[in-house]
Amino acid sequence: MPSIAPDLMAKYEPVIGLEVHVQLATRTKIFCGCPTSFGAPPNTNVCPVCLGLPGALPVLSRQAVELGIEAALALHCTVNPKSIFARKNYFYPDLPKGYQISQYDQPLAERGFVEVEVEGAKKRIGITRVHMEDDAGKSIHDGFRDSSRYTYVDLNRSGTPLIEIVTEPDIRSSDEAFAFLTQLKQILQYVEVSSCDMEKGHLRCDANVSVRLRGAEKFGTKAEVKNLNSFRFLKMALDHEIERQVDLIETGGRVTQETRLFNVETGETVSMRSKESAHDYRYFPEPDLVPLRVSESWMARIRSDMPELPAARRERFIEQYALTEYNADVLTATRVTGDYFEKTAAVSGDARAAANWVMGDLAALLKEQGTEIIESPVSAENLGGLIKLIAQGKISGKIAKEILPKMLSSGDAADVIAEREGLHQISDTGALEKIVDEVIAANPKQVEQYRGGKQTVIAFLVGQVMKASRGQADPAAVNTLLKGKLV
Repeated sequence: MPSIAPDLMAKYEPVIGLEVHVQLATRTKIFCGCPTSFGAPPNTNVCPVCLGLPGALPVLSRQAVELGIEAALALHCTVNPKSIFARKNYFYPDLPKGYQISQYDQPLAERGFVEVEVEGAKKRIGITRVHMEDDAGKSIHDGFRDSSRYTYVDLNRSGTPLIEIVTEPDIRSSDEAFAFLTQLKQILQYVEVSSCDMEKGHLRCDANVSVRLRGAEKFGTKAEVKNLNSFRFLKMALDHEIERQVDLIETGGRVTQETRLFNVETGETVSMRSKESAHDYRYFPEPDLVPLRVSESWMARIRSDMPELPAARRERFIEQYALTEYNADVLTATRVTGDYFEKTAAVSGDARAAANWVMGDLAALLKEQGTEIIESPVSAENLGGLIKLIAQGKISGKIAKEILPKMLSSGDAADVIAEREGLHQISDTGALEKIVDEVIAANPKQVEQYRGGKQTVIAFLVGQVMKASRGQADPAAVNTLLKGKLV
């Protein structure tokens, strides 16, 4: 498809809504006791319930419901006191029951939002609903072999618990969609509803896309782009689909309501099938499950156990610790990083120094090793102890930078390493005076320059003392001694 001129694209406004499927972080499936562990041999995490065998009855998982409620509250949704499970009928080889247990007209939660920021402008993306459902299995296509095409069905995933998060058609660009998914993933990981590991299929996204002339109120005909399993592919697929629809309209064609797939190799969306409507699924209430009722006391208990959400934590870090917006963003990127920083700040008594060490030296060393902060051999308490030793004047900043890699390799505390290797800062006047005298004797030219009025030379002489003391001299004491001897 030829590239569309920017002025032509500017005539149109995209209208995008997302449907995000998130696998809940439960130990077992939503309606049976089979494990949800990833990577098991095919068709081993199965039982009569998730295989849809006759006579097998589903039993709803309390843990799945509580995680669904927690997600809804984190997304500012209203949790309905009563919701109904329904059968959504369709026929795929990897859907053994011939229907999916989902929710239709009475979902778990409704009317929430996620706030995003794109190019400095903040915007709220509305959440229409959050509903619960079970997942289908997985079809694996083996291509052609021996002149035949083979498809294998693995039902390990069948019955794993999902929530589907459906947005309002509030998104107006691929950048906004990208920002929404980024914020959504962070929120869900913060409250530990899901790992959101896209490589394992724990977060999958479908996008409904249409275009209309700018200023028009009526939506255009939408196409659904299915199974976008990375944020980058989502952005690429949306950009292509928007351009495809504009080109179609401008050349006299008509957008049809259909389901499309994104071809990663070509960077294009391709038609898959005509789009189903709700009546095609023949929804009806699930006869084997009673309505789900959520009491105020149950919801209050879940809300009280929830952690601070990332947006609120960012604001608190700026206010409480006087951090910049950038530092607060970095330190709240994950819940683990935020927890680590706060523990470090509490021990060290210096939040700004803690932020600099967590984001700087520690982050660089962990990146070199390919280690996440949750696995850091340097505990937050030990990093805080290192920073405290600097504040107490027991070690210099330079020595601290030498000690940190030793902490990483040994797991020992900073004071243990400093004591063992004789790295404590030299503050004793007698010991320092000897080194200062040697530096003055070895640098007569610089001494003469200083005495002649070139005050900046003092920095060179301090550096020579620090070098001679292997960085262990107290810089303030060195400055005082040098100035006293050079008058």
